[in-house]
Amino acid sequence: MKVQHEVKLNCAEMMMIRWMCGVKLNKQKVKNSRELLGLEPVSLMIKKRVEQKDDNDWVKRCITWEAEGIRQRGRPKKTSRDCIKNDMESLGLSQ
Repeated sequence: MKVQHEVKLNCAEMMMIRWMCGVKLNKQKVKNSRELLGLEPVSLMIKKRVEQKDDNDWVKRCITWEAEGIRQRGRPKKTSRDCIKNDMESLGLSQ
């Protein structure tokens, strides 16, 4: 998932949580209300579902696919595997 899409998804999710709880634009209250509702970030839920898929599923194969050949110079692009790994580490979850 591209960073742009992840940001848009997070914004939409926060708006929905604020609407459900009747909270204005106070981020601290929104984080507390997410815990009260027992919700986890939508992007993490999507990534968990993809990880649970069968190894022969095309979505899982696309995510785990490794490109062959020589890499270009410079910093490598952020992959979905890296995003999943970072999210899991930030939430203190193990595979």
